Amino acid sequence: MFHALVAVKQVPDTTNIRIDPETGNLIRQGVPTILNPYDAHALAAAVEWKERLGGRITVLSMGPMSAISSVRECIELGADRGIIASARQFSGADTLATSYVLAEMIKRIHEKDPISVLLFGKQAIDGDTAQVGPGVSIRLGFPLITYAVKIHEINLKEKTLVAERKSEQYNEVIQVPLPCGITCEKEIASIPYASLPNLVHSLKYEPEVWTAEQPIAFPPDQIGIKGSPTTVFKTTQPELHTAGEVINTADTGVAPAVKTAIEKIEAAGILDMPEGCA
Repeated sequence: MFHALVAVKQVPDTTNIRIDPETGNLIRQGVPTILNPYDAHALAAAVEWKERLGGRITVLSMGPMSAISSVRECIELGADRGIIASARQFSGADTLATSYVLAEMIKRIHEKDPISVLLFGKQAIDGDTAQVGPGVSIRLGFPLITYAVKIHEINLKEKTLVAERKSEQYNEVIQVPLPCGITCEKEIASIPYASLPNLVHSLKYEPEVWTAEQPIAFPPDQIGIKGSPTTVFKTTQPELHTAGEVINTADTGVAPAVKTAIEKIEAAGILDMPEGCA
């Protein structure tokens, strides 16, 4: 039976990202959050194939308990089961520690309910590393297709999947054995409208919550900050620029406008004009 697992992440709205200058971590308190857009399209692809093949979809997210809203959104779009990995010990994890936790959870799920396809968004829009999907697949020993734009075929009888992926020069069509991992571009599927039954169900749905101790006892030195070799030494906010001055030639004429522009450039010390150019 077809079983897709989609890993999703709740991310800050990109227009509201702020960095703590001391810790180098994202400031999440008081910041609006959304379901990572690439993950939503990965889920949409899983829903399309569930409708063709039957079966079920599990969504898995690692983060604070506020991620419940994103998991419920996935249930609304067609997922059947939602799991959140949430514990203080997981906080501050880099992509290495995150991929370790997700891989161990997926192993446990796979043992009891075999997974056909593991789907990730291409990347999360807050970190933009595109490392977690490949990191999890490598840990699980799953063949991996990255930057997938279309799933052409899933053959459960032959246990194969054919997908199309972007490369720098052209698209490639690749066949891999199941189970496999896929990281998805937005083109892979359009996000569907939620049905009324799914919408009602999602409002009352309570995801399963897995901690650092239950149902898996994670080694403290491999999770969270302790399990993260990445160190942020310094972060800075980009300088905010004001709008530039507009000199309208319709008001002053071309020659006076050019003369005024050159005078302002010289006054700002941006460009030293050779004598006679003015």
